[in-house]
Amino acid sequence: MAYTPQRPPIAESPEQLRERIPGWGVDLDPKNRPSATRLQWQEDTGAHWEFPERQPEKWPRERSVEHEFLTPVFGTACPPRGLSGAIRRLSYRRYSEAQAAHWLLLVLADRVDAWENHLRSFVSLRPDNPITETGVLSEFTHHGLRSRLGQNRADLRHHPLDPVIVAGPWVAGVYVGVRAVRRALHVRGMTPTRRRAAPGRRPPPRRGRRG
Repeated sequence: MAYTPQRPPIAESPEQLRERIPGWGVDLDPKNRPSATRLQWQEDTGAHWEFPERQPEKWPRERSVEHEFLTPVFGTACPPRGLSGAIRRLSYRRYSEAQAAHWLLLVLADRVDAWENHLRSFVSLRPDNPITETGVLSEFTHHGLRSRLGQNRADLRHHPLDPVIVAGPWVAGVYVGVRAVRRALHVRGMTPTRRRAAPGRRPPPRRGRRG
């Protein structure tokens, strides 16, 4: 069993495996390993340090709970930001890499990051175009249907869900946006001077001035 101090017994001896599987165990002898010399300890490596110089940390980087500190060198191309960055930091700070919650939160952060960039593109000069950038037009120009039928493709089962997964969020976003705009215009038009009585209800009578 894995993760136990007791080593599981070998089902077959090395000799039996070598007879049954041609080439089995060719790297057991260190003389046959091209990297054997690299595995040997060398007193003089030519390095001028005992521990590598640490890269300066300009902002708090994510670090798995299994590690005591950050590696001497780390990437800075995609700094975490916004809601997706908060989800990523929570994943690294609270859950181990051996837990499914760690990776599920990272997947969720990727989806949130994609929508953050979609929304950010709408206020730029080049907004995202879901028609051309998702490759949906290639389904009609590069034999999309013929490439699926009769090919025994393993991903054929989830193809009906692809339009829902890809187009569903865009349709839902447009629907929510239209509803929000219509509600804003409706509230703006319902001023006290232009407010109308609801259907089926008579407006209250006007009170005249007494002499």
